[in-house]
Amino acid sequence: MPGTRVLRFGVLGCATIAQRTTLPALVAEPLVRLVAVASRDGDKAAAVAARFDCLPVTGYQQLLARDDVDAVYVPLPPALHAEWAGRALAAGKHVLVEKPAVTTAGQAADLVAAARAGDRLLMENFGFLHHSQHAAVRQLIEQGAIGEPRAVVAEFAFPPLPGTDIRYRADLGGGALLDAGVYPVRASTLYLQDEVRVIGAVLRPDPIRGVDLSGAALVSAPDGRTGQLTFGFDRSYQCFLTVRGSEGTLTLDRAFSAPPTLRPVLRLQRQDQLEERTLPADHQFARLVASFAAIALDRSGAGVAARNAAGAELLQQAVLVAAVRAAALPG
Repeated sequence: MPGTRVLRFGVLGCATIAQRTTLPALVAEPLVRLVAVASRDGDKAAAVAARFDCLPVTGYQQLLARDDVDAVYVPLPPALHAEWAGRALAAGKHVLVEKPAVTTAGQAADLVAAARAGDRLLMENFGFLHHSQHAAVRQLIEQGAIGEPRAVVAEFAFPPLPGTDIRYRADLGGGALLDAGVYPVRASTLYLQDEVRVIGAVLRPDPIRGVDLSGAALVSAPDGRTGQLTFGFDRSYQCFLTVRGSEGTLTLDRAFSAPPTLRPVLRLQRQDQLEERTLPADHQFARLVASFAAIALDRSGAGVAARNAAGAELLQQAVLVAAVRAAALPG
């Protein structure tokens, strides 16, 4: 794509969550032009395309065959991610794939290898990584606000879902680990940074549906810093992250799903002193889309390095999630 100044996007699927978050961000980003949205159902594609002022396409492969599409967003059910991300890479497209990007570590390794071979960007759609509240936490840590970081505690959980929700379907890649657990797992590598390993885990299964409803994991960095991670869709809403240090703690209450209008509150506690800082509102998906487009369009060596780094992060995440499942005792 020499000389391309705008990244031309297509979307494989019409997921409701994508219509609420990522599609509006694609439409609003100056570096992106949303060209088309595809569905196996022509009427559904037409309805979503009309909403976002782009072309409807019936069939995913038909969209991948278009020469006016440089990149695709894949918000299909998790069990279909590897297949269609792989087909998109084979068609020469950059790929933004909804989390979880894959359901196995082997799938991740294959996709990352294909992306590197074709110098394509393969990125997992974790919006929270791009929210400025996490930059604020990291800056305070670097400034020594809590002393030496010792541990990360994170939870993402919410009440039971409607019985027909696809997250209860094992054949589509359902379950709490792949849907909610991937957030605290990814947060552990964001804050522990060094090579993280899984020490132990628990998953509470639903014996009828064949998916896990909740779980927990203990991870550690080589120097002994730990991460205590919990998740599920069987409890009251929880969406927090705490970094504990030798001299204090930092906490975010909406660490993973802060809406664009929310001004997050960061709590800094040291001994008997508690300080609350109200941070600026931020649009994490707008930032993610802008970052994706800039990396995909960058033909320099820095762009290549950034594309490779995105793939490495996706692979590390898949390996960790697989390790949680492998280590898990029944809850």
